[in-house]
Amino acid sequence: MSFSNAIRPHLPYLRRYARILTGSQASGDAYVRACLEAVLANPQGFDRDQSPKIALYQLFHATWDSSGGADPASSLDRRLSEITPLHRQVMLLTSVEGFSVEDAATIMRISTAQAESALLSAQKELEQGLATSVLIIEDEPIIALDLATVVERLGHRVCDTARTRAEAVQKAAEHRPGLVLADIQLADNSSGIDAVRDILSGQDVPVIFITAYPERLLTGERPEPTYLITKPFMPETVAATISQALFFAAEPAEAS
Repeated sequence: MSFSNAIRPHLPYLRRYARILTGSQASGDAYVRACLEAVLANPQGFDRDQSPKIALYQLFHATWDSSGGADPASSLDRRLSEITPLHRQVMLLTSVEGFSVEDAATIMRISTAQAESALLSAQKELEQGLATSVLIIEDEPIIALDLATVVERLGHRVCDTARTRAEAVQKAAEHRPGLVLADIQLADNSSGIDAVRDILSGQDVPVIFITAYPERLLTGERPEPTYLITKPFMPETVAATISQALFFAAEPAEAS
């Protein structure tokens, strides 16, 4: 199998990972482009002894460990460790991207013991995170309940739920939540993306989208969500993504 065919299925998910790491679609996609440019310039940098997915993520990290950023004239000149600390990188690799701790260690070129220690630090940080109010936009009651359970276990409060675009906009204006979790397809066939666009026209709030087809929103060809959770989801994925979204919400505007 050719290199391009081997990595193609994994690129949308690398885009998701890069966006979560940087807190921005533009920055995340720029990091992925730089990674691909690096492998085109030096094909030997791609470790063919690893699975294509692990090798691709490993190259992504290696590119930024060595270069520090794609564009020294922009905010991208900071290393990944300065944008998202190592322990958060391990958490996102395992909880969002589904790698084992051993695979995460391979990707980051650290020992398994270091990865396990980093993951423990990330879990402690989750438990100590600042609480906020959360609006859940979801038309399936069971899924909404599952999300509410995760949110509350993290110490946050569900201020309300909404099943349609109109309800979502109304309840966001009423409660002004600190975080929004939004499904893509809503009860009346309206769009969660449109609902969020309406909400963001009136307030600045981090948003995490939930969809069964994340690759459709990870092309890099148009304005797209920064934070995506794939259905069906694991509680750990929701927790890690919420933590990262709130991490950047508390950062200066240049990181978002």
